[in-house]
Amino acid sequence: MIFIMKNFFKLDKPTLSFEIFPPKGTGDLSKIFATVDGLASLDPDLISVTYGAGGTSRENTAEIASRIQNEYAIPALAHLTCVGSTRSEMRQTLDRLQQLGVRNILAMRGDIGEEGTKDFSHASDLISFIKESYNFNIFAACYPEKHIEAYSMEEDLEHLREKCACGVDVLISQLFFDNSLFFRFRDSVRKLGIKAPIEAGIMPITSAVQINRMVAMCGASIPDAVQKIIRAYGHNSMAMREAGIAYATNQIIDLLAGGVDGIHLYTMNQPEIAKRICENIRGVLYSLRVKRA
Repeated sequence: MIFIMKNFFKLDKPTLSFEIFPPKGTGDLSKIFATVDGLASLDPDLISVTYGAGGTSRENTAEIASRIQNEYAIPALAHLTCVGSTRSEMRQTLDRLQQLGVRNILAMRGDIGEEGTKDFSHASDLISFIKESYNFNIFAACYPEKHIEAYSMEEDLEHLREKCACGVDVLISQLFFDNSLFFRFRDSVRKLGIKAPIEAGIMPITSAVQINRMVAMCGASIPDAVQKIIRAYGHNSMAMREAGIAYATNQIIDLLAGGVDGIHLYTMNQPEIAKRICENIRGVLYSLRVKRA
């Protein structure tokens, strides 16, 4: 059987993509590909692979992204951080991704550690570096409630404008739980003349511990509706899971009705939850794709 891979940039909008994260270390990858099997059955437009938090090697990200693209015929997006890397090291990584057939890169700065920034201080430095010598499609992150390190939304938007001017093809937003904040952010981005499509990042709430950890990392606010869900169902894992799926579903349906360019689902390597959400939104997503075609 011959599989023809989709071209993410020529698909009917809105798009639907998933994010997975590699296992820690460099050992057995069978579990992550069991996750990919489950997600592939949902016919996503793209699957992104994060950049190995907790010491996972870059090679894991590269290998997983390559297999998604070459064996599953699904466009893959390899996350790549640049802080702490030299230009020579980054060129080796990019050469490797290119050899493996990976076509899409999510270019990020990464967390600044004790090693300092070396040759790259910002994601825009990495984007410019890639554009100088390579032909990758460049994705970049954006923050509906501003980057946690930014002094103001205005400052963060200006940084985003500068980053996009370096050659960004698609933006993927950080997770958020209040759609009004995303729509306000989108309006501000368009007023700056940024035309890149913006996929809205959605993370289903599956546990109170999970949401508290993620919010602490990214700075997303928790609206009253989510706090009520946590108070009512946080003690019961099954109820919390069901409520989280329902909230994410409603959030996505509202975003689609508001003309979002795409949905990027942070799956947390739980394909069964992604499946439930996809079943819930299948009708409205198909209707919009037909309407916009």
